[in-house]
Amino acid sequence: MLRSCIFSIVCLLTATPAMTGTLQDPNTEPEAMSLLGKPLMRPVLHDEQRRKLEANLSAALQQYESNPEDPDALIWLGRRTAYLGRYREAVEVYTKGLEMHPGDPRILRHRGHRYISVRLLDQAIADLSRAAALIEGQPDEIEPDGIPNARNQPTSTTHSNIWYHLGLAHYLSGDFDKALGSYRNCLGVSRNDDMKVASLYWLYLTLQKLGRFEEARNQLSSVHLEMDIIENHTYRDLLLLFKGERTPEQILGEDQDSLTSATAGYGVGCWHRFNGREPEAWATFERVVAGEQWAAFGYLAAEAELARQAGLQVK
Repeated sequence: MLRSCIFSIVCLLTATPAMTGTLQDPNTEPEAMSLLGKPLMRPVLHDEQRRKLEANLSAALQQYESNPEDPDALIWLGRRTAYLGRYREAVEVYTKGLEMHPGDPRILRHRGHRYISVRLLDQAIADLSRAAALIEGQPDEIEPDGIPNARNQPTSTTHSNIWYHLGLAHYLSGDFDKALGSYRNCLGVSRNDDMKVASLYWLYLTLQKLGRFEEARNQLSSVHLEMDIIENHTYRDLLLLFKGERTPEQILGEDQDSLTSATAGYGVGCWHRFNGREPEAWATFERVVAGEQWAAFGYLAAEAELARQAGLQVK
């Protein structure tokens, strides 16, 4: 299985661009099917971004081939593959890694993440639940960033990422009781303000879903503008919106990239629902899923909302 995946990666790295200005991915099969039954294709990347990602993947492939027994090399091969939107191939890489390293919670964490990307939520929950069991009583460690932030300072850890993604998988599938437990655990291992606002954001939404409104409001007491945020500004600002210290117009800026817009859009849509503006909420969710960043968590969450509204099963 991994041999065919490696061959596909090599073909990707040696392919000649089909056009100038934008590099087209030759893949014509959907990478996934949305929760609404829509085929999801790999993103088309512009030259500079794609060249950088392909160079990173080439380096990861060389590192893996020089030491295929190294779990870190395999994890980076999977991560660099996924950054190019090749999520199914990344899953294959991690699956092979688990054959060699079945007790490595990091590989389960990354495969679980990419199962979420391709809308296989039951598989994601199975992987991430197993990873959570494996880290019990074990020391935590910082997880290096694949795309460094402005300070080149990683903000998440192995434990926080496992609980964060497990919470998301439960949240998307509509099991809010289990999502709540996961996000509480995630908050408990959040070491900095970036992870705290990310954990608090989903924890707040989960409590709202469960009708525990006062408990949800209490989560906002520690959120303030002066928090030391490196990258999760949108989560902080959405929490301030829920707190009444921001407006939707301040959140939905025109200069945001599409990933931030998906995050902001879903949060603003939820805010509309909390305030009884159902038409505005559903229109906002529709705008989110009309975008292109379908692997973004805000996009996934908006998609799940619309799927449930349409009576579709989400799992």
